[in-house]
Amino acid sequence: MLFRWLLLAVAPALALAADWNPRAAADYLDVRQQEWSAWPAANANAKPCVSCHGGLTYLLARPALRRVLNEPKPTAYETGLLESLRGRLPKRAPLDLFPKATEPHLSEGAGVESILAAFFLRTPDAFDRMWSLQADSGAFPWFSLNLEPWEQTSSAYFGASLAALAAGSSHTPQASRLRAYLVREFDAQPLHHRLMAVWAGAVPQSARAAALDELWRKQSPDGGWSLDALGPWKQQPDAPPVTGSNAYATAFAALALEKSGVSDPRLARALAWLRSHQDPKGYWDAVSMNKRRPPESIPYGFMRDAATAWASLALSDAK
Repeated sequence: MLFRWLLLAVAPALALAADWNPRAAADYLDVRQQEWSAWPAANANAKPCVSCHGGLTYLLARPALRRVLNEPKPTAYETGLLESLRGRLPKRAPLDLFPKATEPHLSEGAGVESILAAFFLRTPDAFDRMWSLQADSGAFPWFSLNLEPWEQTSSAYFGASLAALAAGSSHTPQASRLRAYLVREFDAQPLHHRLMAVWAGAVPQSARAAALDELWRKQSPDGGWSLDALGPWKQQPDAPPVTGSNAYATAFAALALEKSGVSDPRLARALAWLRSHQDPKGYWDAVSMNKRRPPESIPYGFMRDAATAWASLALSDAK
């Protein structure tokens, strides 16, 4: 009887280990945040910078991993990133935020910072600063560094969708202007960015349905998605070639479907693809969409970091 009780007690953990390895994913992401926090380039202005590829995705995924792993408190890196955002919150002017930056990236950086602070801190001061940087169009300044998928000209739509997620059901004039921008510019965006607007619940049902129908049509027979499926992207001649189902694209698509409230057997196939493609070291592998990077460099892992965070969040949230 005691043996049977012990077997029943450990069975969920054994099934989890056979399914995917959240412990290894968490350890990988923690190590990468440790490396990021010590990297001089990540501390040139903010200390450290809360990046789209690492900070944003880590702060979304790590709490979900903590829940799965029954960890009692946030990691030092979660706390550090949030303190980084909170410590700069009183700085309203872009030059106060980033004294070493120059235009146009100074204003762009301030826009990114303001959206991420509102998204994660949800305080009146954070929202006041974010809305103060909103353009008449309804959008916000956002990094345009010719880097897909987060720092390209079109990525301002991705950032605006994050702002809409932060604003939720707010009915302020600024929030209404933001939602009008997201509806107006929806059709011109890569599918990746449109899915963020769908996740935010910021577009009409017809636009939501069209984006999800397109996503399903582009699902590969193995259950995953290619990077091209979430485009169109600007062609980057120095990017390493990538074909077939991709960990970043599949993880992002699966998560966007979950966050949009989708229940569909095709989503189960995508999650199965993710479960079968985790590296024994904990990560889901993905490479830069922009250029070949030295494997020993910090930037080499940026796309891998995001893929791992999105995959961990999608699998943690799977019903």
